[in-house]
Amino acid sequence: MANPPEITLLVVDDDQNHREMLLDHLEDWGYRATGVNSGETAIALCRERPFDLILMDVRMAGIDGIEASREINAYNPAIPVLIMTAYSDVENAVKAMKAGAYDYLTKPLAFDELRLALERALDHAVLKNEVRVLRTSLASSFNAGAVIAQSPLMRQLLSTLSAIAPSEATVLITGESGTGKEVVAKLIHSNSSRRKGPYVAVNCAALPDTLLESELFGHEKGAFTGADKRREGRFPAANKGTIFLDEIGEIPLAMQAKMLRVVQERELQRVGGDQTVRIDVRILAATNKDLKREVEEGRFRQDLYFRLNVVSLHLPPLRERDGDIPLLAMHFLKLFAEKNSKNIKGFTPAAMDRLQKYSWPGNVRELENVVERAVILLMGEYVSERELPPSLMGGEEPAQSPIKRDFGNMSLEEIERLVVLDTLEQAGGNKSEAARRLGINRKTLLAKLTAVTDE
Repeated sequence: MANPPEITLLVVDDDQNHREMLLDHLEDWGYRATGVNSGETAIALCRERPFDLILMDVRMAGIDGIEASREINAYNPAIPVLIMTAYSDVENAVKAMKAGAYDYLTKPLAFDELRLALERALDHAVLKNEVRVLRTSLASSFNAGAVIAQSPLMRQLLSTLSAIAPSEATVLITGESGTGKEVVAKLIHSNSSRRKGPYVAVNCAALPDTLLESELFGHEKGAFTGADKRREGRFPAANKGTIFLDEIGEIPLAMQAKMLRVVQERELQRVGGDQTVRIDVRILAATNKDLKREVEEGRFRQDLYFRLNVVSLHLPPLRERDGDIPLLAMHFLKLFAEKNSKNIKGFTPAAMDRLQKYSWPGNVRELENVVERAVILLMGEYVSERELPPSLMGGEEPAQSPIKRDFGNMSLEEIERLVVLDTLEQAGGNKSEAARRLGINRKTLLAKLTAVTDE
């Protein structure tokens, strides 16, 4: 029975006669096959379009089959590579497998054996780059926990973290929304001398301006209407531990003056109180804004910026983390497959190729959402292009199109709720992007989401 026409193979062999003979057999068996004569061309072609399998000679001029397998595997580990080698060169074939090849075949090829090897590889190929959790030896006392990182940028970041985590330095973490700033904050805390103390995270953008001071510093009984008892704030709750101030760039100028005193003196006053409360906390802050520009434009205090920016860490966007997308995708796949009680083995080469080529404006958070959606929709064992959202397939972003719903007799509040939730989903969970598409600021969006959650 012929194979489905969508299965595409790449034959890499600098012997033209042998290459053409293989192409004829593969096409007779129902495959769509393309032939090239060098490892360099094979590597370039695999970056342009995905193949379901590669059949490659080990000995070629220029880049040989071993190096080509290594580079192709680094870009798209979902593509199985079958190496062809002479009987006298089996040792090199083994090296090729260590470089990422799926299997090897000895020349002269037995075509029944070749056909079975192709079917076996296509049926059972899984990602060879299994998720590697970096429990790194960057420093003997540093535990990277569940941070998944292979790219040079992230390895460098982890190296920096190993140096600053044991200190008491205030750290400002910057990066686009969804890059994992809170993950880094937790990592710093868990590798510090304060790891046995509390870790308190505060999303400054999610707190209304009128409640921000009370939430952070606490209040006395009777300080304002509804304050029927004394309340400890988030800073006192983090005493002897770490406080993480997310979206620090969103706090108003009036609050920034009070925050400066806490950051500088490690002391505060509760709302409605006159006693000074000393606190022992390490402060970590994060923002997706350019705080330097905010200072220049008068929206953020320069003295507070300098106090927060003792040590700065910048998280690279996912599109710049070369090699991390396959690892993260497989990590989330295993996580959500287990959560949904599904037996899922991996991604098809075409699906992985789509993940690699997408720009990921919502970063790691968006990738997580895409994989969770794929797991829920998948009926088989491998995530294919069918389970990926239209935005990854080169089509128009769904969020740019009008949301088509039958609102019927719904109230304005109900319609607004659906529009907000739909837009957030279409933005891959990226709140800043969702706010931009809705034409509102991030704080207004967070307030609306809080209202939706409370309903």
